[in-house]
Amino acid sequence: MPQTTTSGPATRPSLEEVFEAHEGGKLTALSRVELNSIRDLSIAYTPGVAEVSRAIAAEPGLAKRYTWTGRLVAVISDGSAVLGLGDIGPAASLPVMEGKAALFKAFSGLDSIPIVLDTHDVDEIVDTVVRLRHTFGAVNLEDISAPRCFEIERRLIEALDMPVMHDDQHGTAVVVLAALFGATKVVERELSSLRVVISGAGAAGIACANILLAAGVEHVVLVDSRGIIHRDRPGLDGIKAEYAALTNPDGRTGTLQDALVGADVFIGVSSAQVPTEWLEGMSDDAIVFALSNPTPEVDPDVAADYARVVATGRSDYPNQINNVLAFPGIFRGALDSGATRITLEMKIAAARALADLAEPDLSPEYVIPSPLDPRVADAVAAAVADAAIGLD
Repeated sequence: MPQTTTSGPATRPSLEEVFEAHEGGKLTALSRVELNSIRDLSIAYTPGVAEVSRAIAAEPGLAKRYTWTGRLVAVISDGSAVLGLGDIGPAASLPVMEGKAALFKAFSGLDSIPIVLDTHDVDEIVDTVVRLRHTFGAVNLEDISAPRCFEIERRLIEALDMPVMHDDQHGTAVVVLAALFGATKVVERELSSLRVVISGAGAAGIACANILLAAGVEHVVLVDSRGIIHRDRPGLDGIKAEYAALTNPDGRTGTLQDALVGADVFIGVSSAQVPTEWLEGMSDDAIVFALSNPTPEVDPDVAADYARVVATGRSDYPNQINNVLAFPGIFRGALDSGATRITLEMKIAAARALADLAEPDLSPEYVIPSPLDPRVADAVAAAVADAAIGLD
């Protein structure tokens, strides 16, 4: 099922349409039970509900069966890194979180609730989510700036007995890996032979490096606003220092332009623009994933003159790398299997499932399924659930 573009100048909505669609918000709550009689009330509420509460008090695990927590994802944000808008605060981030909840329902059938927090303090965010833990069954962290996002995710994974994932990190990484599986088949290369350059060492860049290394890529170079990250670069600490030791095996130094010399793959997850002449230094049959939105790091039409496979985060070009390909199925697979963690193995399984869907129709313009492909969420959920069960 080859990917088709679904947007473009002729189909882009007007501002009036956008604001009209968001008026009153994008979410509502619907009851799953009828309340048409006294009997209905006595079952759904008092006195019948007391029996269910007594049962859960005696056996807390029953909450997953007799409340909505077993299928409810909390979408948590502090509004500090929203789309391409930056730190716009919790109130302004809520339309995005509502949209994320709508995507959960549309693509995986999972209910979700957006929760925006008026604090950037790591301790306060962790404590708040932990105190709310009996309200939901999984946590999707969203649009939280680096490096705080790394600590928040780590601490919540440790504190909560449920799936937790920062989608800006891992959703992006899963889809990038899936697209790279397809692209390597198009250019007839092995993952282990690739020289990969990642522009951006924030949440998405670090997660991409991590999953690519785990999948078998041996040569990854991370580049941030100060240049190539290497072991001897002064001033590195925290997560960047950790990945300086894991990446750049040749010890390259210099700028992004220097990193691209001889590179096979460019992955852009920052706003840094790449002059097209820098692509001339890449290898033959290069792969370019320019993922910044709404403006890719390099014009996709121009990049196609230098690269065999080009992908963006946009819907009006082929090969859209979009998190919606990953997170609905990942969370559904984790909840279906009863997993209490979303592991690296589960993420790689999700990427392989996406790649398998695309493989029969692979071409330079189709290395990843469309976000609107109806097979996606089911395939990812099944692969994630199998991986989770296999880890038990």
